[in-house]
Amino acid sequence: MSSLAGRVAIVTGASAGIGEATARVLAGAGMRVAVCARRRERLDRLAAQIASVGGEAAVYGVDVCDAGAVRAMVDDVASRWGRIDLLVNNAGRGLSATVEDTKPDEFRALLELNVMAVFTVTQAVLPWMRRQGRGHIINVSSIVGRRGVPYRGAYSATKFALGGFSEALRVELAGTGISVSLVYPIGTATEFHEVETRRAGPGPHGPIQSSEHVARCILRCVRRPRAEVYPFRPSRILSLASVIAPRLVDLGLRRLLR
Repeated sequence: MSSLAGRVAIVTGASAGIGEATARVLAGAGMRVAVCARRRERLDRLAAQIASVGGEAAVYGVDVCDAGAVRAMVDDVASRWGRIDLLVNNAGRGLSATVEDTKPDEFRALLELNVMAVFTVTQAVLPWMRRQGRGHIINVSSIVGRRGVPYRGAYSATKFALGGFSEALRVELAGTGISVSLVYPIGTATEFHEVETRRAGPGPHGPIQSSEHVARCILRCVRRPRAEVYPFRPSRILSLASVIAPRLVDLGLRRLLR
């Protein structure tokens, strides 16, 4: 999809952060963008801003954990614009707590949004993409989906699950014209850490990227699909080191947290 003019994208979690920045970048590249999140008023402002610079956006105030609402949204997008070329599964939330202190209901809520909602939206768009013979699904994970870190056991588990889901789907769809990509951001300057529940561990630390930088990396992946995207390139080393020398990485994390 090197030429994106007129192509259609759905971006979940588009009311803030990486999702909002991605919607802007895709619209700036000429794509029609369906922005999806629970906070409708933020989406309305985003759509108006996109329209003010000549872009086209449709607003869907949808909870992606509601499978019926998701299917209705996807069908409406396809009916409105006649196709669905790209899905960016970005909606998600975090939790900072020890494993011992993580409540089962909190873990279930994370799984519902960070994993099950991705499954639901992906299943909804796949028939349209298969019909077209082309499409691209981009799942926004986290570097903690490659290497678990203290105080984020539940959150890391959901992102690891997203990785396994995406890898399996990529192989299943080989030869169909539908690509599947995983994005592994590091800490990002968004409201993500401000709104999450935090009962243990430090706030964001280490390198921090802007949501606009991650969005530009996603756009490059749309133009040239890749299996994995590391917006902070050195973070790839962490994922490799965790396989080769996990105890050494454990030691490094303990020292970092101290």
